[in-house]
Amino acid sequence: MSPAPSIGVLATGTCLPERVLTNDEVAEAAGVDPDWIVQRTGVLRRHIAEPEQAASDLAAEAVRKALTAAGLPASALGLLVLATSTPDELGPSTACRVQALVGADRAVAFDVAAACSGWLFAARVAHDWLRSGTGERYAAVVGVEVYSRFVDPADRATAVLFADGAAATILGPVAGGEGFASIQLGSDGSAAGDVLIPAGGSRLPASPQTLADRRHKVHMDGKAVRDFILRIFPKVLGDALHRNGLRLTDIDLLISHQPNPLLLRRAAADAGVPADRVVIIGHEVGNIGAASIPYALASADHDARLRAGSRVLVTAFGAGLTWGSTILTWTRTQRRGVVPAPRAETPSTGAPPTEASRAEAPRTEAPWSEASSADAPRVGASRTEVPCAEAPDAEVPCTEEPRSEASSADAPRVGAPRTEVLCREAPDGEVPCTEEPRSEASFAEVPRVEVPRAEAPCTEAPRTEAPRADAPRADAPRAEAPCAEIPPTDAPGAENPRTEAPRTAIPRTEGAQL
Repeated sequence: MSPAPSIGVLATGTCLPERVLTNDEVAEAAGVDPDWIVQRTGVLRRHIAEPEQAASDLAAEAVRKALTAAGLPASALGLLVLATSTPDELGPSTACRVQALVGADRAVAFDVAAACSGWLFAARVAHDWLRSGTGERYAAVVGVEVYSRFVDPADRATAVLFADGAAATILGPVAGGEGFASIQLGSDGSAAGDVLIPAGGSRLPASPQTLADRRHKVHMDGKAVRDFILRIFPKVLGDALHRNGLRLTDIDLLISHQPNPLLLRRAAADAGVPADRVVIIGHEVGNIGAASIPYALASADHDARLRAGSRVLVTAFGAGLTWGSTILTWTRTQRRGVVPAPRAETPSTGAPPTEASRAEAPRTEAPWSEASSADAPRVGASRTEVPCAEAPDAEVPCTEEPRSEASSADAPRVGAPRTEVLCREAPDGEVPCTEEPRSEASFAEVPRVEVPRAEAPCTEAPRTEAPRADAPRADAPRAEAPCAEIPPTDAPGAENPRTEAPRTAIPRTEGAQL
């Protein structure tokens, strides 16, 4: 029996809605100053779906772009796993909607619900599935959120952070020593009430009361979420390094869920990660949940920060609570196309800049066939881009103590004490602050009502076959380019040339263990 293949990321694709919501607009509804948003979170702007756009529309476009970049037709997909907290509807799965939209008629399609950790959970499922020997060779793993439908504009703790977007990856066989190492995941349901959408499910179905109480909006205990992230980040980072016998100096890039730029920078600095190796995208797109990690991967690839053999440390954390980490060895052997030069920083008010042109070199792709794709990791060029409005990609200025390579070599460390300031009702990841201890019952917790359950099996009434009403959404033709193109980041070290030292292969296990 042949050994299970190594599985890696073959291509990426993204989709951001064209509409941009600036800090000026968000600040007015939330009752804060635009500069307050920047100073507390680092978010400059966010993209918002149009009324007619659902999660499946954004996800489908991201999958199409990823397939184009991989040089594969939709029929090559054997699996389509979609991660989201904001599905089109409670059922069927949004993945099935996407499967129909892209024409992946051979793919098994289903959703994974792990909040902001969703893409990594979905990647674990796809990774193990493709290694199981059941015949599927390629999988689409897509994260998507349309948070704008579930955010209260007047709630400054959430409205300044959450936004809409999708990003997809194509997973498939790669050469030995490349691709994913073991993907380690974790959960703690005892803190599920720290961030959630309380109503709309079977516990609190929609009613006039839940609507009046705004229980269909995101509720978040910002301090609890921030404390969880700062606690779990060094743990998952250290676990990934330890499992693979690596040091921080062996890592080329850190790609993480992006709660907001300031919190991610702080967590990375506390763990000893050099600032030039952290991919920051939250300033451009806000918190896009399950799409954050694949979007950051696509952004790093787009900005030429990933090369063949680059080691990427991936960390995830989200509601549930959920978390995970892995080491991903990049498989790209060459880049095609022109990488735009970094642009100047823009004012913190989030006003959109003038449009910058973006040239792309022509590319060729070899036709895909079942026979010709046997062992090649992938055929094709980097993902195609669609002309659209560009955004400021300037990160919020911040000051950090310089860290030497030597000091960051070992496992994560606890950061030095920081000056605390008073705060209240802050978004997660704001500047460090002190608050009165919160009670055990978080404001976001939903009271649980114990309902007596019948012991005996129930009897179903026979049903008659009545003509089914058509679904509310029609499969009408969709716009070819419903999303904005991915802007380049100007994070420190975007060019970041590094001297490549000889590497030893990362130890791999036959099956990653939970």
